[in-house]
Amino acid sequence: MGRPKRAFLIFILVVFSSRPISSDSIWTTEEPSEIPTSFLNFAKKPEVFDWMVGVRRRIHENPELGYEEFETSKLIRQELEKMGIEYKHPVAGTGIVAFTGSGKPPFVALRADMDALALQELVEWEHKSKNPGKMHACGHDAHVAMLLGAARILRDHRSFLKGTVVLVFQPAEEGGGGASKMIEAGVLDNVEAIFALHLHPVASVGQVEGRAGPIAAGAGSFEAEISGKGGHAAIPQQSIDPILAASNVIVSLQQLVSRESDPLDSTVLMVAKFRGGGAFNVIPDSVSIGGTFRAFATQTLLHLKQRIEEVIVGQAAVQRCNATVTFNSGEKPMWPPTVNDEKLHKLFENVAGDMLGAHSVKTAHPVMGAEDFSFYQEQKPGYYFFLGTKDETAEDPASLHSPYLKIDENALPVGAALHASLAVRYLLENSPAATPYKEPEHNEL
Repeated sequence: MGRPKRAFLIFILVVFSSRPISSDSIWTTEEPSEIPTSFLNFAKKPEVFDWMVGVRRRIHENPELGYEEFETSKLIRQELEKMGIEYKHPVAGTGIVAFTGSGKPPFVALRADMDALALQELVEWEHKSKNPGKMHACGHDAHVAMLLGAARILRDHRSFLKGTVVLVFQPAEEGGGGASKMIEAGVLDNVEAIFALHLHPVASVGQVEGRAGPIAAGAGSFEAEISGKGGHAAIPQQSIDPILAASNVIVSLQQLVSRESDPLDSTVLMVAKFRGGGAFNVIPDSVSIGGTFRAFATQTLLHLKQRIEEVIVGQAAVQRCNATVTFNSGEKPMWPPTVNDEKLHKLFENVAGDMLGAHSVKTAHPVMGAEDFSFYQEQKPGYYFFLGTKDETAEDPASLHSPYLKIDENALPVGAALHASLAVRYLLENSPAATPYKEPEHNEL
């Protein structure tokens, strides 16, 4: 892990030592509070808006699963090259890390995920997925388009930057632990904070939601093999029934939430897979079950993991069966909770309020879904928020991970401008020279 990190730092130094650093002042005729609106107006220009929409649709037509985002990665690199923005590739396989700004501290990162879902799109439109069984049903196509939009805003307003913005294009968010592999590659070296957004298909365009503290749950998965002794269903006394044992296991697992969890500490434990038997009159030798467990606190998550194994093994033994339990594999690690930094939340409220008005900045309700952005937050202060993309033409807008998901592309300029504004404001507020916000003091004699 040491070598990739050193190579990554050398790359940053080479890139920026070979480029002239702008001597322009970071202060323009605009006040910091006016920058978000200025960026939004820039992103709404027809040539910028149409370009982002085009990028999003090209990616939407060619969805790729985790660590297979080869064409998506190629498209991103081509667009970065057109903008003259330096980047490093490959990172964690198909990932890309780009840089814009002074090349000097502070460093702030913006992240977009690139992968699609194994889902057949059922929306009939001109840019429907051309890859059978694959769809951008979680909006990562729009995430990429908005981060590229932010890159364009930052490139054209480079004099605003007092520091360096790191643009992280990440593979395999959907269960592949792409964030963890990006971290291993050193993308957070020198980074002081990181931001990410996610589409919110039931919130209107121009509305955003965020919160300090937990915003998404940590999650783990488990599988268990319960072994008995097969035989004829007419003579059950000569068999050991693993289906009965598995049924008792499932009932007992539900009691971990209803009887052992604090009612004020939200948890989910769900058995979603049950496989066993192939005939109506045969008791099978074994059955397998599997499921997920989720919580907003790491301690709760670890306690659930321990108790799941104890209950499965113990209940199987009561029915004279043996059980083995496995949890997340190395390729699919257990996700930590996504917990937003309090100071970054205040920054988000200020920036989003300046851009959209305080009435459009809502408090997000925590969700039990998991997000691998949490791996970044384990390392550095991070902030994750939701961006309204509701399709107002739909009577009942589809949710994320639905084959009917549609979004309003008018949200793209909002997301791009928010990304860029958060990065700029963070650098302004955390640069050693960035203290010009305050009104000058007037001492009366």
